[in-house]
Amino acid sequence: MALLLAGDIGGTKTLLAFYRTVGDQLELLASRRYASSEWTDLAPMVCRFLEEAHPPGLGPPQAACFAVAGPVQSGRATLTNLPWQLDASRLRAETGIDRLELVNDFAVLIYGLPSLSSDQCAVVRAGEALQDQPMLVLGAGTGLGVAYGIPTPAGVVSVASEASHGEFAPRDAAEWRLKQWLRAQLGLERVSIERVVSGPGLGLIARWLISERQAEEGHPLLQLTQDLPSAVAMAAAKGDPLAREAMDRWLSAYGSVSGDLALAGLCRGGVWLAGGTAGKLLGELRGEAFLRGFQTKGRLSPVLEPLPITAVTDAAVGQFSAACRARMICSSPDR
Repeated sequence: MALLLAGDIGGTKTLLAFYRTVGDQLELLASRRYASSEWTDLAPMVCRFLEEAHPPGLGPPQAACFAVAGPVQSGRATLTNLPWQLDASRLRAETGIDRLELVNDFAVLIYGLPSLSSDQCAVVRAGEALQDQPMLVLGAGTGLGVAYGIPTPAGVVSVASEASHGEFAPRDAAEWRLKQWLRAQLGLERVSIERVVSGPGLGLIARWLISERQAEEGHPLLQLTQDLPSAVAMAAAKGDPLAREAMDRWLSAYGSVSGDLALAGLCRGGVWLAGGTAGKLLGELRGEAFLRGFQTKGRLSPVLEPLPITAVTDAAVGQFSAACRARMICSSPDR
């Protein structure tokens, strides 16, 4: 049995938790949420958590992993929306935990996927995953996160990706008009995939449709300046025709990008959908728009047919995946 420390560090909130290994399972012992902006750095927060929440009767954590909202390079990370400069070496010294790692908060999900229980995920499309083949996880939320998982004899290896910042490729005349509208509306030299396939992208698609149909300039969605994506989803569910079209076009683009990225990595180990929309739009992701977009790849379509697609529905999956990575660190003989 090993005591593990896991963290999910974001610009707004930080989640810290103690887990212990029980056979091949992880048991959550304690978890606390902190307002990130109230702290000058991660180390003091972790030290406070170690003092106040340490499970009685257990020794110090044998390994720690922190998922951080930003790129990680050579054990250092700068958070996207927080003025913290994180350094794994310094954190080891200040917390006294020798086996400690920083991982990007989306790439870390790869480590958790093999251990998810049925109440942490849901089937989008059934299929047959091959255990020794690459996996893909992507998720549309504030942006579009993408990571690949590569199986090795020592366990899965997570490979971070910036695929979401590749060029958005229109598939028909309407998507070409959407792309040109986005370039003009946002003052862009190029339009990335993330501009369309993300939460904000759903709102932009609705705005584009309204702008194309001048007769609908008075559409109530046009009056909204905040949380437009949620409003579009709600209006679509209630039968609003324009919102329904925006949702279907967004789902189709999301599905198409998912299929493209699965082909890029030959991800016969399965495709996982995470991010803020996975649980909220589970029924939509199971629909024709997403699945047809995913599958329609011309002569390569048969490659995608066996791939299972799974939605990650656990809101605390980042913390859980960090614990899974800490378990790997703890059991690694060279750490």
